[in-house]
Amino acid sequence: MLLASQISLIPNIPGNAQWTQNGLTVAGGNGKGNGTNQLSYPWSLYVDDDQTVYVADRENARIVEWKWGAISGQVVAGGNGEGSGAHQLSYPLGVIVDKERDSLIICDGSNKRVV
Repeated sequence: MLLASQISLIPNIPGNAQWTQNGLTVAGGNGKGNGTNQLSYPWSLYVDDDQTVYVADRENARIVEWKWGAISGQVVAGGNGEGSGAHQLSYPLGVIVDKERDSLIICDGSNKRVV
């Protein structure tokens, strides 16, 4: 039986360690804008279990869904201009997916609400 004091969660990484750089753009990357292949101040993201990325696209007042390998996203919330209507967002700051209820939970910053 191991005690908590015997388990180290912090790896011992040498000061001269070298890392392989292999980043991959999975959303946006086509300059600032409001096209389905663009973002404007992406604020946060959520990655679900099938590698779909949901981005809170702050200045476009929308949530954009990017399927794995897609070259453009799909607006799944907001995208109807900034505002406080039921179909609008204002500076969305975060998004998570509730798979059990098949819904998004969005922190709608300037409207001071969670929808």
